[in-house]
Amino acid sequence: MTKEQLLDSTDAFLFDLDGTVYLDETPIGDVKGTLARLRALKKRVVFVTNNSSKTEEEYRKKLSRIGILGEGDLIYTSAMAAAEHVFAHFPNKRVHLLATDAVKEEFARTMPLVEDAPEIVILAYDTSLTFAKLKRFNEFLAGGAYFIATHPDAVCPTEGVPMPDVGSFLELFYASSGRRPDLVVGKPNTVMGESLERRLHIPRTRMCMVGDRLHTDIRFGNNCSMHTVLVLSGETTEETRKNYPDEPTLVLPDVNALL
Repeated sequence: MTKEQLLDSTDAFLFDLDGTVYLDETPIGDVKGTLARLRALKKRVVFVTNNSSKTEEEYRKKLSRIGILGEGDLIYTSAMAAAEHVFAHFPNKRVHLLATDAVKEEFARTMPLVEDAPEIVILAYDTSLTFAKLKRFNEFLAGGAYFIATHPDAVCPTEGVPMPDVGSFLELFYASSGRRPDLVVGKPNTVMGESLERRLHIPRTRMCMVGDRLHTDIRFGNNCSMHTVLVLSGETTEETRKNYPDEPTLVLPDVNALL
């Protein structure tokens, strides 16, 4: 498929964040201009992230601060998707969320949370984790609560040393409880794609996932029957992409090569 064919067959472009549209606080090239041209072509712009340590509003402030967010753009996190999924599929259940206070507050706008006797427990990326929180969550797992994780990423890229992410916490809880999650919401699983299809009223076959990680971004797009674009501006290089079976629709040096 050529870039021209990709544009013609796509109504919504889904962009990963770090490594795709920015690196830390720096936009990648003229991404602001690239996104503006896509909007001018009547394409929906959606920012999709597995990182469940921040709220939609926190991402909105960052994207606005660095000049990337446009009018009508959608920001969608794995925590938001988890809240919508639980609300739709598990109404009136007692839900406990292990997350930052800000994410818990955001989640509670969709459905109430409890601190005892939950029927469902959700593991998000809590960067304020304490042993007391771990102990309580482990006890809930031992009690048989339905177990949801927001995403599977083992590490979170940060300046210097990568930090443990939800995937690392999952291994900790498996070692202590013998439990694996009953559901993982984020990329590469399809829950976020199904939710976005309902939100946007655009079929997934008319969406394109753009990202720098083969095992999350590209696998997610492929699992959802979307077009996929791998950009080599972040984690994946021409050399390391050989280590994965996932095949993108296109491979580009960065997001600005779309147009």
